[in-house]
Amino acid sequence: MENQIQSSQIASLLFVLTKPVSRKQLAKLLDTSEAEVTAAITTLADSLNTSLSGIHLLVSDDLVQLVTNPDHAELVAKATNVDLDTELSRPSLETLTIIAYRGPLTKPEIEAIRGVNCSLILRNLQLRGLVDERDDVVKMQPTYRLSTDALRFFGVHAVSELPDYSTLHINAKIDALLSNLTVGS
Repeated sequence: MENQIQSSQIASLLFVLTKPVSRKQLAKLLDTSEAEVTAAITTLADSLNTSLSGIHLLVSDDLVQLVTNPDHAELVAKATNVDLDTELSRPSLETLTIIAYRGPLTKPEIEAIRGVNCSLILRNLQLRGLVDERDDVVKMQPTYRLSTDALRFFGVHAVSELPDYSTLHINAKIDALLSNLTVGS
């Protein structure tokens, strides 16, 4: 029963905050453990992420956010005058796909996979709100990952819901390429 109360508290917080919130922030606000927050988030996602619900819970890495049902994207876009038909160039789509299926990645890792400089592409993807840049203390440079807006646009709740994610997320050739990049540094 305690889990349900935390789920409703999390829903209230996410509704008021209107932006992605980390599990750590939620745990601090609720004065509870991250494990309890994770369990409550799972319960909340199970109750919200149905075709009958207008509001869904989006989980991206450590961040969670309330979003509209992806099935209603056209209706929401119409009401908010958002143009969903803006096209990305082929190199931008390739880069976005690499980040979606292999992220978080550093710029050198993305460039090693693509074989070309990606500075402008990454900047454009960030300006469009499709990619987030975060500092990575282990890699000691920024990493890029799919943004919560991109997940919402693609109509998924987590990157693991992308088509063929489990197959494409792990690739021996790319693993070897990135391993060589790390060794060469």
